[in-house]
Amino acid sequence: MSTHGLSPRSPKTALPVAALIGLGAAAYTAWVLEVVLSTGLNPIETYVSELAAQDQPLGGLFRATDFTAGMLVFLGGLLALLRLARHAESRRPWTVAGWAGVTLFGAATAADAWLPLSCAPTADPECAARETAGLVPATHQAHAVSSSLAMTGALVGIVALTIAARRYGCFAPLARYGPVLVVLELLATAWTLTAIAMFTAGRGTWALGAGQRLQVLLVALWLGLLAYSVHRERRT
Repeated sequence: MSTHGLSPRSPKTALPVAALIGLGAAAYTAWVLEVVLSTGLNPIETYVSELAAQDQPLGGLFRATDFTAGMLVFLGGLLALLRLARHAESRRPWTVAGWAGVTLFGAATAADAWLPLSCAPTADPECAARETAGLVPATHQAHAVSSSLAMTGALVGIVALTIAARRYGCFAPLARYGPVLVVLELLATAWTLTAIAMFTAGRGTWALGAGQRLQVLLVALWLGLLAYSVHRERRT
């Protein structure tokens, strides 16, 4: 087995890392409950984070699932980093960068839950007007920062650990299927950022909600693949 993943001598570490990341991935898909729950928000046009806005009837539920997902992934990533710190033969640049990105993603996602939007700007014109005029709580700006950090961490983790899996001969499932998810995630991110820019410029939403939902779904799928890869390597 390769020494460049968590370490061949760390089965007791790999098991909780896989479990934490896998459970975090599952919790991160809680927004799909909008398919069966009445949220009043159009999933094609609205931000995923608007489900957790303070003025939304199910906001508390989605804030709780975001916090749970973030903490689980944060703890899994931190445990992996601590293991790497104790084993020099496992420390490789792409591996360290990847797990650092996963850890940042988890921490920032958990922070998102404590910095909710007060209202839904894409669905409520009055909310959008107040946001443009700077008349919304400071949590709107803080939420934008934490969300940006979360997605930055996710992208770093997705790209770096996928490269590590292929370059260092570890995490076979991730090495095989990860590149496809990397390409799809980058395309979904480009779609989301373009739609956000159009919305900010007052040119409509450009299916912002659909793009962002695809973006976060791909993150969850990649985390699930990572969890499976860690678990499988432990059993090899």
